[in-house]
Amino acid sequence: MKRLILSLCTLMLASKGFAQTLEKMTWFNEPAKWEIKNNTLSMFVTAQSDYWRISHYGFTVDDAPFYYSTYGGEFEVKVKINGNYKARFDQMGLMLRTDKENYIKAGIEFVDGKYNLSTVVTHTTSDWSVITLEKIPPAVWIKAVRRLDAVEIFYSFDDKNYILMRNAHLQDNTPVMVGLMAACPDGTGFDAVFENFKVKHLPDERRLKWLENNK
Repeated sequence: MKRLILSLCTLMLASKGFAQTLEKMTWFNEPAKWEIKNNTLSMFVTAQSDYWRISHYGFTVDDAPFYYSTYGGEFEVKVKINGNYKARFDQMGLMLRTDKENYIKAGIEFVDGKYNLSTVVTHTTSDWSVITLEKIPPAVWIKAVRRLDAVEIFYSFDDKNYILMRNAHLQDNTPVMVGLMAACPDGTGFDAVFENFKVKHLPDERRLKWLENNK
């Protein structure tokens, strides 16, 4: 019985240790107005801000709000997003970033009056891919899974059925800043709400394979 109680206490402490606390995360380009309440981050997105490097447009910007924690190894991260999009290129979602030249941002981007599932992958220069939504969904969840040297990006409208929207390279064995990003390149700012942000540790695949082969 004592052994069982000890095991349960250890499990509870471990679960608490891996829990995400929004209040303990860090700002990069902190916006003027933001609030955390009931595991929800609300912000007014800084006007004329974005993340982009060089390609197509010829400029580099790195000045949009990003609220993050740093994680090593392999993990799954997801969040529910809702934005009061107004201007062209208003956007919000997840960002995974190793440094100013290497990052992935994915979520919703408002272009030509339509919602687009958007992913920007940057390795020295940026690229951009979109999936246009013909109807405005009541809610959108974005999920990223980092495994080895790749990140899979998924979206969902119900937090149950997830659809792959991008598979992209990201250097493995490198700590990653993981968190919530919003940008307003063209407009005067907008309200963005992030709910139920969660990061789940995934065991390293190489180590699992080694353990399996060396029992």
